[in-house]
Amino acid sequence: MRYGKLVAVDHVSFNVRKGEVFGFLGPNGAGKTTTIKILTTLLRPTGGKATVLGYDVGSEGGKIRPRIGVVQQEMSYEHALSVEGNLDLYGFLWDVPKKERKERIELLLDKFGLKEARKTAPPELSLGQRRRLQVAREFMHDSELMFLDEPTTGLDPQARRVTLDFVREKVRNGATVFFTTHIMEEAEYVCDRIAIIDHGRILALDTVNNVKHKFGGVSVIHLRFAESNSDVDRKLQDLPGVQKIVHPEQRDEPLKVFAEDANAVLPKIIDAATTLGVHITELRIEEPSLDDVFVQMLNSKGVNHNEQLS
Repeated sequence: MRYGKLVAVDHVSFNVRKGEVFGFLGPNGAGKTTTIKILTTLLRPTGGKATVLGYDVGSEGGKIRPRIGVVQQEMSYEHALSVEGNLDLYGFLWDVPKKERKERIELLLDKFGLKEARKTAPPELSLGQRRRLQVAREFMHDSELMFLDEPTTGLDPQARRVTLDFVREKVRNGATVFFTTHIMEEAEYVCDRIAIIDHGRILALDTVNNVKHKFGGVSVIHLRFAESNSDVDRKLQDLPGVQKIVHPEQRDEPLKVFAEDANAVLPKIIDAATTLGVHITELRIEEPSLDDVFVQMLNSKGVNHNEQLS
């Protein structure tokens, strides 16, 4: 997919299996939204071929749209209707019976914390409430395939978890979900398989565990000191077997030391701390999280952007 000279999606190839949550992950600007707009027939591709539910996105969009649900990043709702009215109208447009619409409205108002705002029009809601309404609305009907483009953006932790749990429930009831996010914790929680995209190209495609195993073939040592020492970083970075050191973004988080063989590096860290007179208050080994792997993959100069895992 091209925008003038800019290549937004470059030779991307994947398939989504029926009854799974397929995560499409990448940093902002990676090509996620462009891909989802092509698949939902909002953008006509400038090259290649894409099919959804067996129909060509370019020539058979009219057969695709009635069978899919879409949550876009852009806000969309009826400004003149209340929260309750928006939900009811959306269910009506999807031919949900009146009794079932009422039941779903009550459920969604409760789950997404919108009961007190049920008679309020969207322009009077907070940004987070508007986003909750937009996401809740998509659960008013049952679609075969749901496209969720960064659905939890702007949601508080409780609403985010409700959304992800609803996604899993939809899948258990037979739906298929195409889920884009740049939050790796969400992907680990909800996705069956993932594709990681950057600069329009897929870097990896497999289950979460397999991606972590292949691209995260290191251990992470969580390390915390009682006092700061300017020589610690230099000393740790020079230790044999240390690949990278990641400093915490917040004060209450530990330092992360990436190492090929953590058991071999641990004694060296202890010796270095002893030499510098620095007391260690936390020292533990963990397998890398998907977030660790994601950052490492994007920062690696040796990544083959055309490689896909089967």
